[in-house]
Amino acid sequence: MMRTKLLAFLLVLITVNFASAQKQKNLLTIEGESVSSEEFLKLYNKNLDLVKDESQKQLDNYLELFIDYKLKLKEAQRLGLDKDANYKREFENYKKQLTKNYLSDNKVTDELVLEAYDRMKYDIRASHILILDNPEVEDTLITYNKLLEYRKVLKDEGYEVAKGKYHNGKTVLVEDLGYFSAFKMVYDFESMAYNTKPGEVSMPFRTDFGYHIVRVDEKRPSRGTATVAHIMLALKQKDSTVNVEERINDIYKKLQQGEAFDALAKQFSDDKSSARNGGKLRPFKSGQLSSTVFEDAAFNLENKGDMTQPLKTKYGWHIIKLIKKEPINSFEDIKPTLEAQVKRDARSKLINSAMVKKLSKRYSITKNPETKAYFRPILEEGYFSGKFNLPKDYKGNVSVIKVNDSVYTNDDFLQFLKTKQRQYMRQKTTIKKVLDKELHLFYEQSVLKFREDNLVNENQEFADVLKEYKDGLLLFALMEKEIWNKASKDSTGLKNYYDSNASKYQWEDRIETTIATSSSKEMASSVQKLIKEGKSQEDIKTILNKDNQQNVIFTSGSFEKSNPKLPTDLVFIEGVSEIYEHNDNFHVFNIISVLPASTKTLKEARGSVVNDYQNEIEKQWLKSLRDRFKVSVNTKVLKQLKSKLNQ
Repeated sequence: MMRTKLLAFLLVLITVNFASAQKQKNLLTIEGESVSSEEFLKLYNKNLDLVKDESQKQLDNYLELFIDYKLKLKEAQRLGLDKDANYKREFENYKKQLTKNYLSDNKVTDELVLEAYDRMKYDIRASHILILDNPEVEDTLITYNKLLEYRKVLKDEGYEVAKGKYHNGKTVLVEDLGYFSAFKMVYDFESMAYNTKPGEVSMPFRTDFGYHIVRVDEKRPSRGTATVAHIMLALKQKDSTVNVEERINDIYKKLQQGEAFDALAKQFSDDKSSARNGGKLRPFKSGQLSSTVFEDAAFNLENKGDMTQPLKTKYGWHIIKLIKKEPINSFEDIKPTLEAQVKRDARSKLINSAMVKKLSKRYSITKNPETKAYFRPILEEGYFSGKFNLPKDYKGNVSVIKVNDSVYTNDDFLQFLKTKQRQYMRQKTTIKKVLDKELHLFYEQSVLKFREDNLVNENQEFADVLKEYKDGLLLFALMEKEIWNKASKDSTGLKNYYDSNASKYQWEDRIETTIATSSSKEMASSVQKLIKEGKSQEDIKTILNKDNQQNVIFTSGSFEKSNPKLPTDLVFIEGVSEIYEHNDNFHVFNIISVLPASTKTLKEARGSVVNDYQNEIEKQWLKSLRDRFKVSVNTKVLKQLKSKLNQ
């Protein structure tokens, strides 16, 4: 109970209040540490509507609670609980999670989430030509002009002609991409495809893979998600005597005769990964499978349980059974998932860039124009093979970027490059392109790092929430150590407290009874009669609860006289009672025994006793804290607060 109260108090502390800032005035001093009237008023206003005890809304009374709160924090620090490894780990995890909410541009995030959802409503069918990035070609205009030439062929003569002319599988790829939707392609490619009208070919554009043009052949409403099972026979069989087409038709006949699909899948399907599950596949959308024939056949099925006739793909012969088809979820249902995908996707770069752009207007930022030239020879000889060739006079402390008073140095950039080194070891690119890309990302990271390191100073809301959570964690750890554990584990002290206060823990008059409840007085009368005839609960339910009607419900247990389940005029006599109307129903009580008022045993009253014992320990403990720490209240400031609050 005490723990519940504290947790509720902590939740109040963490609630964010946007009260207007006031001039700082010291309301009280605890062991030499000043506490402002502003801090006190923040907590007072947050708690005001939640405090049920009207007396605690009086400023003098609430001030006593506030002082107790501050004394507990002082004691937690004295005991070194703020140095505890578990406490520090939990606090840092929370801080890291909270910080994320202040390091992204919510407006941009929301726009990207909505854009992704709008794109998910449609499937794009497209083909493209990709000239793979060539580190030896510095003049991108040559590549651009080539793609303009390819674009004319792809647009006027079509995909097959373009593939025959240009595809070599090494430097130029001409590919039919089939259908796809949001998150299935890199973001830049996806955006170009969705912004190109059906029948048109885009202008050349670049992704991390190289330079593209994309031809959009169709844009159709999404078919949603399908879940199917299938039986598949591979085209090549170990048993050379098996005619695959005849075998699949034989299986289809068995299905037509009513045999179970899952049993036949387990027995005959060559797709071992799904056969063990009766042929069931994971849910899929258009473009997720490598066979458009299979996808089209699956989505053309209308009703649960419908099956295709045998059909052939490049993988084999199939019979497909529809388990379910689902449309795209509503935006509100899918929004949290989309937000997570956006932040994992390349779109996250746009979120970071937007935030950096906003912060750059607030911060004083100075970039070293010599950084690229300095690092180029360091990277040129060994970077792609996993090495760095630092010169003898390497200057690690030279600034790369300065954000306000914080300097991010060559050493910082060097470590940043080392974390990216592995991803470049298999890529065909140039040191110039690496430096162009990674230095830009380092600039962004440095600005965001400065923001993260200075959030407490820059954002009062963040600082307040973080401090309140930090204090709340300390308070929880302290109460667990000093009060809760002591009360629950001190069996001798608990027993002594119970013995001294046993009169507080009393049973009222109570009954052991079975209650039969019905909405019908006639039905209650039937129950009464059947109980008197000695029928059991099960017999009565069988007799009266028929034709899918729930006419009577039984409740058994021990009930005190004040229990709201009992009518106030119920006569406590053993045996079958009269019919009572109570809580808009009719009840019959089969009273097994009547138990007169008595003192509860420690076992019976343990929950209440532990709670009361905790309160007693806390009361004595708080008194000792008042003795340990000197507290002084500025009565002048308190009087001003009372005047302001009309108290």
